[in-house]
Amino acid sequence: MSYNLFLLAFVLGIGGAFQYGLQVSIINSPAEYIKSFIRETWLKRYGSSPSEEMITLMWSFVVSIYSIGGLLGSLSAGYLSVRFGRKKAMLFTNIPALLSATLMGLSRLCGSFEMIIAGRLFSGVCGGLALIIHLMYAGECAPLKLRGLIAITASTAIAVGKFVGFALGLREVLGVDALWPILMAVNALPALVQLLTLPFFPDSPRYLLIDKKDKEGCIKAVKQLWGDGDHMAEIDDMMAEQKAIRGEKAKSVRDLFRDKAVRWQFITLFLVSSCMQLIGVNVVYFYAYNIFIKAGIPPAQIHYVSLGVGITEILTTVLCGFLIERAGRKALLWKSYAVMALALGLLTVTLSLQDSFSWVPYCSVALIFIFIMSFGIGPAAVVCPLPTEIFIQSYRPAAYVFNGATNWIQLFILGLLFPFVVEGLGSFCFIIFLTYCLSMAVFVFLVMPETKGKTILQVMEEFNCLNYRGKKRQTAPQQSNCSVKIVTRL
Repeated sequence: MSYNLFLLAFVLGIGGAFQYGLQVSIINSPAEYIKSFIRETWLKRYGSSPSEEMITLMWSFVVSIYSIGGLLGSLSAGYLSVRFGRKKAMLFTNIPALLSATLMGLSRLCGSFEMIIAGRLFSGVCGGLALIIHLMYAGECAPLKLRGLIAITASTAIAVGKFVGFALGLREVLGVDALWPILMAVNALPALVQLLTLPFFPDSPRYLLIDKKDKEGCIKAVKQLWGDGDHMAEIDDMMAEQKAIRGEKAKSVRDLFRDKAVRWQFITLFLVSSCMQLIGVNVVYFYAYNIFIKAGIPPAQIHYVSLGVGITEILTTVLCGFLIERAGRKALLWKSYAVMALALGLLTVTLSLQDSFSWVPYCSVALIFIFIMSFGIGPAAVVCPLPTEIFIQSYRPAAYVFNGATNWIQLFILGLLFPFVVEGLGSFCFIIFLTYCLSMAVFVFLVMPETKGKTILQVMEEFNCLNYRGKKRQTAPQQSNCSVKIVTRL
């Protein structure tokens, strides 16, 4: 296997999922400096200091508009990836990244906090586009035996992006008042790296063959990415998928809702992947600060503990990359969901007893790390190849768009409702997320087929047993084996 495939995964990661992880974490460090800048700018313009409510409102715009940009980007990803191809669409994502870096980097010099808000909007568009196209591009470039590993590099890139954002935000690096504009503009660097390196790689072989009908281009791309070995079995699989599609154009999100041929794929995508915000990882991070303080860690050192949490997430996603082709997707998912549900249940108990016994905070710290490790080994990584593996080419862009859009909407809604949920329920809010994790463990164990080592059409056959239980299509051969019934639907 050629190293070019892994180089492509790195290049996609640095300008793709890495950007999302970076923007999620980098905004925390300069919060007070940006609020002070808004206050000073307002005073210079209007001759009076703004109220604390106005400062809070402006800061809320800075934070929440990133999710709005992410939603806009994810809704555009399907059209761009089909119209221009995976490679050109991926290159396009760097334009809003550079725009956002320019706006936020020059905001202080221009005396405009509105430029920060606009920059965050463009960085959200970049994150929404890059995350979807990265996952689609990487999944379609990988051979069957490496499909899971290559797709999981997106999860590792997110974790690395979060870690780099935390690290750059330290006071010893860029987390000071004089340097926060540089900190906010740092996303220009990975964008430039990808713009300079990605043109040397081919487009997705699957896109070239199935969408563009370019068999020679597909074979050339396969040789460049996979080496000079015999890859005809993989190419024959792509041609079989092309034949099954019968020249149908790319489907829309509406078709995902209406078409019975992908009903259980759509249900699986929605429950397992699109609702990932309901796992509760953001809530765990929210409580982590207080838990670390209770455990005796000085407030000044909390940032360094956060780096330790980030390293844990990176290592667990890397570990998942080695496990996914051995243990399989299904086993990793349901077991990790079960462990997370148990950790959330115990965390609810330990947080309630936080002040009762001196050793309880240490148990809470251990449970946080167990939860994060389970999240990294399970859903954070395993769901990356899921849309690629359970949808054929014509449905795949729509599936990624739906998945991305629902995640961004949930992130925005939870950001608004989360403070009220925590205030009303306290640590018992974990019960909501515990219920979801437990339900997903049962669903994955009982319903979701294993996709490890199977072609796209083989996975479609297994789902077709659920989509048409006991029913035969009129166009299908009159055989009892449900594996025969699928391809004729398409």
